[in-house]
Amino acid sequence: MLKKIDHIGIAVKSLEEAVRFYETLGVSVESYEEVTSQKVKVAFIKLGDSNVELLEPTSEDSPVAKFLEKKGEGIHHLCYEVNDVSESLDIMKKDGMKLINEEPIKGAHGKLVAFVHPKSANGVLTELSQPAG
Repeated sequence: MLKKIDHIGIAVKSLEEAVRFYETLGVSVESYEEVTSQKVKVAFIKLGDSNVELLEPTSEDSPVAKFLEKKGEGIHHLCYEVNDVSESLDIMKKDGMKLINEEPIKGAHGKLVAFVHPKSANGVLTELSQPAG
């Protein structure tokens, strides 16, 4: 089911300020995108086979804005690539896992994604991601 760590999502107040840290370390942003379904702007930084996804809220009622208000900047979620998000969700539902998304939604880069509640994932907000296409 799990193929690899796709990315680590980091909630930030400012993409511009956060990107500067990574540029200092010699890496650059591979892409920027606005994910309207999650009310965020994101910057992806490729590191080997995985990515760092910086998330800046575009609205005060976005999940990331609420996270920043409660916890401040930091790791927001861990994303695993899977072959089939719908199949993974079905398996998790049958096993009684608490899901945030019962069905996949469109995420960054046109991928299908779904979030698993931290209560079912050892306290970690977990995203499942299926490659586009």
